[in-house]
Amino acid sequence: MAYTLSELQTDIRNYTEVDSNVLSDSVLSRIIKNSELKIYREIDTDQNVFYATSNAIVGNRYVTIPDDLRAIRYVQFKDTVGNQFYLEQRDTSFMAEYYSTPDTQAVDIPKYYANWDEEFWVVAPTPDKTYGITISYDKEPETITDTTSTPAPATAGTYLSNKYQDLLLYACLVNTYGYLKGPVDMLQYYQQAYTQAIESYAIEQIGIRRRDEYQDGEVRAQLNVKPPSS
Repeated sequence: MAYTLSELQTDIRNYTEVDSNVLSDSVLSRIIKNSELKIYREIDTDQNVFYATSNAIVGNRYVTIPDDLRAIRYVQFKDTVGNQFYLEQRDTSFMAEYYSTPDTQAVDIPKYYANWDEEFWVVAPTPDKTYGITISYDKEPETITDTTSTPAPATAGTYLSNKYQDLLLYACLVNTYGYLKGPVDMLQYYQQAYTQAIESYAIEQIGIRRRDEYQDGEVRAQLNVKPPSS
């Protein structure tokens, strides 16, 4: 069963036995969003991979970062005749040393890129012609608390709320019991339930989804089996 925002809020109140006078919609929205972010940061998944296109300008080594970018996966350049190549990522310190005087150095085919600041990333050498750019990056995760977009995730659901309801619920309950400051035994119980759910989620997202069973073999989880006592 997929969760809508209202259904998830109802379940959180029912599991904790706390009504809306304490767990208001605004409080639960913050708890839910923080729980979603916790899951996204702990496990690298393909659900937030996005692709954006733009153009490199002749003589300009800076490229504007997409507003919703969290991390770049790769950068591909393509010239007007169809030749394409991938840039290698480097630190800004490398870029500063490699291209210490960009205003006086000759333009050339770009080889490297680096995250420059929160608005731009930089390439080196400075582009010698116009190149089409394709960026693969991780974007800001979709949240079920969003009620403004069309269709609104609050009613249509998100990847997590539609496919991994248990994981989302347990993450929310951990944060909710932390907000309520107890009871400790329930917090520990749902923390353990969350840990088990996130581990199985990781096996699927990082193990199964990114492997070919024919080539890599079946994914196997390590079982912590205690030896029989003597």
